[in-house]
Formats: sequence, C-alpha cells, structure tokens
Amino acid sequence: MVRGIAGALLLARGRAEGVMAFAPTLAEARASFVAALLCLPIFLLLRGIGGADSAAGADPVRALAADVIAYVCSWVGFALASLPLAHAMGRRALWPRLVAAWNWVNLVQYLVLAGFTLPVLLGLSGLVADALGLAAIGYALWLQWFTARAALGVNGVRAAGFVLLDLVIAVFLSGLVVRLSLP
Repeated sequence: MVRGIAGALLLARGRAEGVMAFAPTLAEARASFVAALLCLPIFLLLRGIGGADSAAGADPVRALAADVIAYVCSWVGFALASLPLAHAMGRRALWPRLVAAWNWVNLVQYLVLAGFTLPVLLGLSGLVADALGLAAIGYALWLQWFTARAALGVNGVRAAGFVLLDLVIAVFLSGLVVRLSLP
C-alpha cells in the first residue's frame, strides 16, 4: 500500500519513474484494488455534496445503491475494458502495471477533487468555485493520461485512448445510475 501511494504521488507530480513502483504482474494489479476501498468514503462524500440523489423523483436509497454499484463497476470495468486496448497496442505485458498505477492515482484524484470541493463547502460559489472544479477535473484527466503514457510506454494519442475509455464508462454508468435511482 505504501509503495502504491508513493508511486502515485510521484506520478501526480509528473514524474514518470513513479510507475516503477508497480510491477507488471496480475498480483500487483489485484492488490491495487485496495485503493478502491480507500476512495469509497471520498466518493460517497463527493456524491453527497453533488446532490446525486436530488434528481426529481429519485429514491435516496435506490440512488445510493445505484451509486455504489456503479462505483464498483467503474473500477472493475476500466480494468477489464482496458485489457483488449492494451493488447491491440502491443502492450499486453504491461497492462497489470497500468491497472495498478491507474488504481493508485485514482486515490490522488479523489483527494484532489475533495480538496477542490472544500471551498464550496465553506460557502464559496460562483465563478471561483466553478474554476476550481474545472481545474480539478483538468488535473484528473491529465493525471490519467500521464499515468497511461508512463505505465505502458505509449505516445500521447494512445494514452488519450485510455482516458477516453474511462470517460465513456463513466458517462454510461452515470446514465445508468439516474435510471436505477428512479422508482
């Protein structure tokens, strides 16, 4: 766990050598899913702040259940969906490293998003709050892109394919959550 966090922090600072903290093994990829457990409370906090279950007619219990199911599906879904993409790029052997690094940098992303949400909780609103939110999202996208590039040793366009894959999964699951939240 300490090694995973240390590697993620290096990547978060734009240091590609952070991927060396992650061995390209299935055991390493599997073990990295502990990051999902660490991120879950932050995810629930962010969903609560964002009013995820405030959609008209949404049942709060169903919304929470749908959010948790989508959360699990997003972590597992990206790992599974990224395998054929890595294989197509001739990087199948490095795919476990990608999964491990991706999972651990997600912890950094969640912490950054929560940190950038703090001013909103303190009453900040308007343009500054929106700019902070946009900056946090931009950083998260960059970090995913940088991590894919470093973990797989691919160019920027190919790394962007993994970011796009993650975004497609997130958009699909968000729509599913809305549908599942309604009675």
